[in-house]
Amino acid sequence: MNNYCIILAGGKGKRLWPCSREDCPKQFLDFFSTGKTLLQKTYDRIVKFIPPENIYVCTNKAYTHYVTWQLPELPLDNILSEPIFRDTAPCVAWAAYRIVHINSDARIIVVPSDQAVFKEEVFINNLQEGLEFVGKNNCILAMGVKPTRPEPGYGYVQIGEQADGENVFKVKSFTEKPDRKFAEMFMNSGEFYWNTGIFLANVRHLRETLLKTLPSVLRNIKATEKTPYSIENELKFIEDNYPSYPNISIDHSIFDKSGCVYVMKCDFGWADLGMWHSIYENLSKGEGDNVVIGSQVILDDSKNNIINLPDDHMSIINGLDGYIVAEKGNVLLICRKEDSSALIRKYINEVQVKYGDEFI
Repeated sequence: MNNYCIILAGGKGKRLWPCSREDCPKQFLDFFSTGKTLLQKTYDRIVKFIPPENIYVCTNKAYTHYVTWQLPELPLDNILSEPIFRDTAPCVAWAAYRIVHINSDARIIVVPSDQAVFKEEVFINNLQEGLEFVGKNNCILAMGVKPTRPEPGYGYVQIGEQADGENVFKVKSFTEKPDRKFAEMFMNSGEFYWNTGIFLANVRHLRETLLKTLPSVLRNIKATEKTPYSIENELKFIEDNYPSYPNISIDHSIFDKSGCVYVMKCDFGWADLGMWHSIYENLSKGEGDNVVIGSQVILDDSKNNIINLPDDHMSIINGLDGYIVAEKGNVLLICRKEDSSALIRKYINEVQVKYGDEFI
């Protein structure tokens, strides 16, 4: 079996603060009271067509216990726990290094753990088609979905010429989180698709691409390949060298450094659950177009809000239009929903400076 998956589960989840906190970020939460965390839902989708021994979870050592608890069937060696927080490119490079020593013909899916998929059968079919494509071509394949709104919090991929597949196209350009004016232009043009953050590649091409992004560290690890490979030697190298990795995302590594990037047009009902505004857009609305998540709330003369409060609280909200009202532990957030990601980053920084890490 040549198909593998790398699930990214090491982020701090700050865009969903205060419900997602640094000690337990969103991927480990049953955010919608379904009985499954976001990580478990991601794993459940992937394990339907890739066996557990071929699934790897990249996380931080601070969160390893969550992974082992929530995914008890996953082999312990398949949990890659980074010793220091870094963005996603270093952990994907580490996972690719592990996988290439197991199967040099591997075809890999890289998938975030904080997404919703509403058409699971279509999702699986698209990924299986994509795995066939990257198995035959030395390229990076992104999964793109058609925009439904001018969302400035997403990345946008511009479609180029068609490749050897009905829904596969060369990528002309990539824009990460444009302002709202450009997001509207992108959506109206019909040339741009949302970047889902799901990428596919064969392991050899993925390693070559990451070598351009992380050259010094990967050259060092390549030098160790003169000695017989072992997980013990690999873990020692990671412990000693991981802090030398630059703090860079896999998205930028792929779009900036790979000379061959394609995008598949997909329609599997996708949503990035990493920010409040996106959750609001993708959940069913109640009276007044309000979204209430697991809370006991009376809403009066209020509309277009998203509410997430503790289950043991009774809340009465009057006169709000277009707000986030969220509380967890010792933090209550009341913030305008529009472009909230930038505001929340600002508030987190201010709180951390004034009051310390206790509230982060």
